Amino acid sequence: MNLSASAWEERYTNNDIAWDLGEVSPPLKAYFDQLTNKEIKILIPGGGNSYEAAYLFEKGFKNVWVVDLSKTAIENMQTRVSNFPSSQLIQGDFFDVEDAFDLIIEQTFFCAINPNLRPDYATKMNSLLNPKGKLVGVLFNVPLNKDKPPFGGSKAAYLERFKGFFEIQKMEACYNSFGNRKGRELFVILCNKRR
Repeated sequence: MNLSASAWEERYTNNDIAWDLGEVSPPLKAYFDQLTNKEIKILIPGGGNSYEAAYLFEKGFKNVWVVDLSKTAIENMQTRVSNFPSSQLIQGDFFDVEDAFDLIIEQTFFCAINPNLRPDYATKMNSLLNPKGKLVGVLFNVPLNKDKPPFGGSKAAYLERFKGFFEIQKMEACYNSFGNRKGRELFVILCNKRR
């Protein structure tokens, strides 16, 4: 199983990105539309083509950061939203990010990393969030692939994985998932326990 930067780059250059919705994930769009503080600092790890980042930026959230392993994914975002600050588009590894954020958006990143990195994911998310910061997004609630992404999961496994790092504010079935994801996603709001 090759999940290296070059493997992700190859998928983007060959347009082998079946997970890409081509638009903002509906559960995330609904959440974004409720946000009022446009000064918060937001990170989207594994942002890919970054429809969520573009949507937030166009709604006036100017402190949005994207990190992705693929150079092409980052360039796609720069081309689509030319006034998005290039300094806030990071081609690199999420696990190397050293900063602090008020909100981190989860959209297909957790299901794309090697499952062996899931404990590191929880630790890193916790360390990147400011006190009272939140990890918000969607997680698959179905078993998926074992040898390639997307890797699935279950509510029980997520509760066990995250309980030591976050207060679970919400973890429930999405009512507004995109097309073929209906009935397969959980919407989560996880609050940093460091206060």
